[in-house]
Amino acid sequence: MAARITASLLAALWLFVHTCGVWAIVEVNMEEKVEVFRDSTAQITCMYTSDEGIGGISIEWLIVTRSGEKEKIYFQDSFQTKIEPNTPYTDRISVNRTGAEEVVLTIDKVQLEDEREFICQIKSFTEVSTGSTNLRVFQRPNLPTIEGRTDGVATNEDELSEIGTCEVKNGYPKPKITWYRNKDPLQDIPNEVEVSSRTTTQSTGLFSVESKLNLKVKKEDKDAKFYCEVTYSLPGSEAMTETERINITVFYPSTELYVWVDSPKGKIKEGDTVRLHCSGNGNSPSSVFSFKHNDVDIPGEASVNVLENVSRLNSGVYQCTSTDMDTFVELSNTTTVTVNFLDAAVVTPSKTVTMAMGQEMEATCNALSSLQTQTVWLKDGEEVAKGHTLTLKATSMDTAGTYMCVVTVPEVDGMETNNTLRVFVKSSPVLKEDDVTEVETEEETVLLSCYARGFPVPVITWGTHSEKEQLITDGGLVKVISLEQTDDSTNSTISVKVDSNATIFCKASNDEGSDKATFNIKVMTKSNGVIIAVVIICILLLAILGSVLYFLYKKGKICGRSGKQDLTKEKSSKDNIVVEMKNDNTEESILLGANGEKQPPRD
Repeated sequence: MAARITASLLAALWLFVHTCGVWAIVEVNMEEKVEVFRDSTAQITCMYTSDEGIGGISIEWLIVTRSGEKEKIYFQDSFQTKIEPNTPYTDRISVNRTGAEEVVLTIDKVQLEDEREFICQIKSFTEVSTGSTNLRVFQRPNLPTIEGRTDGVATNEDELSEIGTCEVKNGYPKPKITWYRNKDPLQDIPNEVEVSSRTTTQSTGLFSVESKLNLKVKKEDKDAKFYCEVTYSLPGSEAMTETERINITVFYPSTELYVWVDSPKGKIKEGDTVRLHCSGNGNSPSSVFSFKHNDVDIPGEASVNVLENVSRLNSGVYQCTSTDMDTFVELSNTTTVTVNFLDAAVVTPSKTVTMAMGQEMEATCNALSSLQTQTVWLKDGEEVAKGHTLTLKATSMDTAGTYMCVVTVPEVDGMETNNTLRVFVKSSPVLKEDDVTEVETEEETVLLSCYARGFPVPVITWGTHSEKEQLITDGGLVKVISLEQTDDSTNSTISVKVDSNATIFCKASNDEGSDKATFNIKVMTKSNGVIIAVVIICILLLAILGSVLYFLYKKGKICGRSGKQDLTKEKSSKDNIVVEMKNDNTEESILLGANGEKQPPRD
């Protein structure tokens, strides 16, 4: 009890001393605002000055509620530090001294509701001073989106037409949307431009903004690019982002009409597919098209007219007419189509011609065309002449053959025609084979062929040479394998059974002469070959047998030789080997050297 009274007296004395003295001065300085992102950490600094030092003051942090009242959230003096319970900041704040006269309030996980005024109040025994800071919270919005009108817009509409919609979501503070046409911002203009916006507050407190653009559409808008610019605030700055560009379809009437050949490019030839295209300088879905050819109506209402497999009859003037079914305004224009042609080539003389050896002739080739032509003559794929005229002289059988006349139009690719002339040269047959041909065979039958060229076409006959030539026919010993003929050649192949040497000839004949070839058939006997083979095999077997006997002799397996040697004797050279041969009637021994020479007896 005495201690409590003593403390009270001391406190009263202290209060009296300071009361009797000069009033203490307390000043508080704070930032006007602190800006942070949502869900981040905010720090609000309270700086003050006081003559009484730290021990003589108390610190309070307060907030201003939505209703404008002040609510204490923190208290600190020389005796205690207290975070007020049951406030929105009970579990999210902390207060720290960063200097002798500087206090920092830290707020964790800042939310949109934290955007308010925070008050720092400094009290001394004689004076109270306060300061405040506004906490501002920001949330970057999502990227903006834009949707344009999908159907077309007509320029003759009486009311404004909707162009598109822009939207930006989840921003704080509220983002701002500005519409642009090309690079020009759009603002409300009566009867021309109308921009309307609608703001939605989400359950999180974030803002979403939707903006619509309505225009009085003009023809020039067909090429315009529309987009939105979104501006929004960030801590200490502003940011901007743009949507993608969109284009709208604008319907407007035509003032001119055009008609042209869309394909093929370049000159047209018979057989081509021709596309006629008709189009105006406007864009109207209500336009109907019609075509005429030389003032004759062509069925159909499309802007494209297709002519398939055209001929020269399709040449002429084509007229296209466009009718706007909304205004009933008609426009028309024409184009001229020329279908080029190339008639079939005509060769004179036609088809075939027969020449005598040494004779000369001329052939002509002509083809009627709407364009300049070029003519060449080919034989066996090689060019033999240029121009419409071909001059020939029958100097040999090589003059005969098929001559092709090819007429082309250089200006048009693929414009070509051709015709042929078959030339025959009268000549006696000429056999491809030599006059005499040697034929060797081991078979019972042999194939013989004869190829003869000449005109008229040669006839080939076969015969045998004996005391008198005798023709042979199909059947029996001879069988005709094939007989091939062309206009100036014959190829005959027969099968002949032979059992001995024979001579057979083939003869080619026509009205101009004949030619003959002889086949000497030599029959190779199969028995001679067998005997030779047997002899060779016997020689090989004798050689092998001799080698085996020699080997056995050397090894001592034959002739009474023993392969045993005296292991106690020293090894000697081949020249010192001695063979002892004894006679039954005498004890005298004859020593033979290894080379068969006599050696004197020794122990």
